[in-house]
Amino acid sequence: MAGWYLFLVIIVAVVGMVLLISRFKWHPFIVLLLAGYFVGILGGMSVDDLINTLTSGFGSILGSIGIVIIAGTIIGTILEKTGAALTMANSILGLVGKKRAPLTMSLTGYIVSIPVFCDSGFVILSPINRALAAKSGVSLAVMATCLSSGLYATHCLVPPTPGPIIMAGTLNADLGLVILVGLLVSIPVMLVGYLYALKISSKFDIPANPEVSLEELIEKYGKLPNAMRSFAPILLPIILIALKSVADFPSAPFGEGGAKAFFDFIGNPVTALILGVGLAVTLIPKKEGKGTAFSWISDGIHSSASILAITGAGGAFGAVLKTLPIAEVLSSSLMQLNAGLLIPFIIAALLKSAMGASTVAMIVTSAMLAPLMGQLGWTSEIAKVLALLSIGAGSMTVSHANDSYFWVVSQFSDMDTATAYKTQTGVTLVQGVTTITILMIIGLFVL
Repeated sequence: MAGWYLFLVIIVAVVGMVLLISRFKWHPFIVLLLAGYFVGILGGMSVDDLINTLTSGFGSILGSIGIVIIAGTIIGTILEKTGAALTMANSILGLVGKKRAPLTMSLTGYIVSIPVFCDSGFVILSPINRALAAKSGVSLAVMATCLSSGLYATHCLVPPTPGPIIMAGTLNADLGLVILVGLLVSIPVMLVGYLYALKISSKFDIPANPEVSLEELIEKYGKLPNAMRSFAPILLPIILIALKSVADFPSAPFGEGGAKAFFDFIGNPVTALILGVGLAVTLIPKKEGKGTAFSWISDGIHSSASILAITGAGGAFGAVLKTLPIAEVLSSSLMQLNAGLLIPFIIAALLKSAMGASTVAMIVTSAMLAPLMGQLGWTSEIAKVLALLSIGAGSMTVSHANDSYFWVVSQFSDMDTATAYKTQTGVTLVQGVTTITILMIIGLFVL
């Protein structure tokens, strides 16, 4: 098969996905499956092989991360409904001080978006954000930019948010190492968003006009869970997954016996997230009744359905791409560019800007990159992590009118479209460029 022909097929498939998702508003689940059929048939696959590849790819990706996605969504649902998210915001406010309310929302968004989609996180935290803006006298534009950029930093860079965890499975990257490096890289990315809000978003004076005050919000939930219990469902899984990665180091810090086996078991993402769900369930007040836990867990499962469908379809499309000789066709030309980590960043940024969906950009780019990892020389664990985070950086760049998150932020923050472009689009551009810059600096020392 001629290289130019295969390359053309992939380009047409990507352009078709962009048009169908962004212009014609087709659901990514259908579009990704159609792209798999299109590439497979024109790539010369037999009908039986194509169907088997699509179904096995769908099942394989969900088999590896499906439970993790569901568990993370359940945790987010319970944090919202019990008021634990409000407790976290209050706790951070107590640490940084009332004069730094914008930093409070940056940090709260940073933590909450680790298991929760940024769209959902913004909706969950919006009443708190508005109430804090009114109490502190800060423009809602500043608070909204702080919250949205804090959410975005971990949404694109830190598992178990679905996008990064899907990429970890596709690129066979060590999940604990992805979390550790992702958390470290996302801290300055969150702070850049905070500084952007203070310098740029502060030029737009949007009154908070809260429907309820912070005190009324607290009264609405009744007795809030304490800080330790509120943070635990998020922090415990991260710590356990990180410990598993440490246990798997070649130096075997925990030995090769029972201790290593214990950490490998308890730090497996499935086990760790299920334990997180267990802790989240303990937040539910007894007064809510015996059926509340079942109802709220069901809500979380329902919320995860669309994510799972898109994830599975992305795995199916990725499996088709892996069967084709993409690596042979593209590796030599990509290596001649000598662009390093800019390659996944640019691909993901183009897809993100064109389609609007960060998670879809991550799924498609990681599927395209997976066959090329060996040829690009990214075979070490740290190289896989940096390539993954480069895709995450591209998937930030940029949020604009074709992105649902853009409209969530603008509509929940009383912004007109022009203001949203200067705040939300601007901050995501700065965050994406900051992220890839940090990664390229790290790459100079470890790649």
